Amino acid sequence: MGLIRVYCNAALFNPFTNYIMHATEFNKQAQAAEPASMVVLHGSESHLKSSVLAGLCQKLLGASIEDAIGLTRFQGKDVDFRTVRDEIQTVSMFSPSKIVLVESADEFVSANRPQLESFAEKPVGKSKLVLDVNKWPKNTKLAKKVAKQGLAIECSELSGAKLTGWLTKQAKDEYEKQLTRDAATLMTELAGTSLGLLDQELQKLASYVGERDKIGVDDVRTLVGGWKAETTWTMINAVRDGQIDLALNCLEKLLHAGEAPQRILGGMNFVFKKIAHATELSRAGKSLPAALKEASVYYKEVEATEQYLRRIRRPRAERILNRLALADFHLKGGSRLPNELQMEQLLLWLSGKCDL
Repeated sequence: MGLIRVYCNAALFNPFTNYIMHATEFNKQAQAAEPASMVVLHGSESHLKSSVLAGLCQKLLGASIEDAIGLTRFQGKDVDFRTVRDEIQTVSMFSPSKIVLVESADEFVSANRPQLESFAEKPVGKSKLVLDVNKWPKNTKLAKKVAKQGLAIECSELSGAKLTGWLTKQAKDEYEKQLTRDAATLMTELAGTSLGLLDQELQKLASYVGERDKIGVDDVRTLVGGWKAETTWTMINAVRDGQIDLALNCLEKLLHAGEAPQRILGGMNFVFKKIAHATELSRAGKSLPAALKEASVYYKEVEATEQYLRRIRRPRAERILNRLALADFHLKGGSRLPNELQMEQLLLWLSGKCDL
C-alpha cells in the first residue's frame, strides 16, 4: 500500500502517496482505516477522538457507537496486552470484524511497546486495535511501524480559522444551520475552544432559532455564556460610553466569579478589533459610519461606537490593536502586575481616561 501518515490537514486520500490529515478530515477519508492493523488517536481533544471512533464504527462495523456489537473498550491501566490481543483474535458470530479500543493508553503503550511493534506488522483480519493516547512521538520505532502499516490520527485542539471553520461545518452537517463567521468567532470568545462544549452550545442555538436557517451574532449574544457574557457586554458598552465606574464594577464581578482574565479579554477583542478595523478604513477615506458597517460592528451599536471614536479621537483609536496585543502579552506572563490591575488599566485606557 504505500506509506500512510495522518497528522494534519490534507487533500483527498490517495493510498499510494504520503498522506497528512487532521481528525476533522477523517470522516471524508474513512477508507484510510480499512488496510490499517492499528489506529492511533493522539492529542488532547476528546470530542475529536469520539468523532473519529464514530466514523470507524460506521465504516468498519456498519453501526453507530451505541449499536456497534463489535466494539470492545478497555482502560489502559487495567488491561494487559495478552487480553487485548485475545479479544481482537476472537471471532464473533454477530460481526465479521472488531474494533478493540484501549482508552487512556499512554501507560499501556509504554509497557507493551515490543508486542505492539510486532502486532503493527501483522493485521488480524478486518479487526482493528485502536489506541487512545495523549502523546505520540513520531520518532519511535512503534510510530514508524504504524506509519507504514497503520494509521495515526491527530486529535489536537483547534484554534483560529480552523476552529471557526469546524464550528460552521458542524452547524451545517449536524444541525442543518448556517452559522455566520462572526457568530462562530463570538462563540469561541465566549465559550472557549473545547469542541465538546462548543457542540453543546451549537445544539442549544439550533433549538433556539427553530425553523430559521441561520444562526447569527444576535442569537449567540442571547444564548451563549450566561450572565458572565451579559456582564462582559455591559462592561464593554460602559467603556465605550465613558461610564468607567460601571465598567470597573462589572470587571470586579467577573473576576470575583472566577472568570479568567483571558476569557474577558477575548470578548473585548471581538468588539474592539472591529472598532480598530473601522478606524483604518476611515483613515483610508471612508466615512466613519460606512467604515463601522463594513467592519461588521454590531448594527445596534454603530451610532454609539461612532460617538465613542469621536470622543477618544483618532490617535488613540489607531493604537487600539497595539494596546490589546500588549494586554494579551502581559496576561500571559509578560508583566508582574496582578491580572486584575492589568485589566483595570486596559479598561481605563480604552475609555480614554488614562494613558497606561
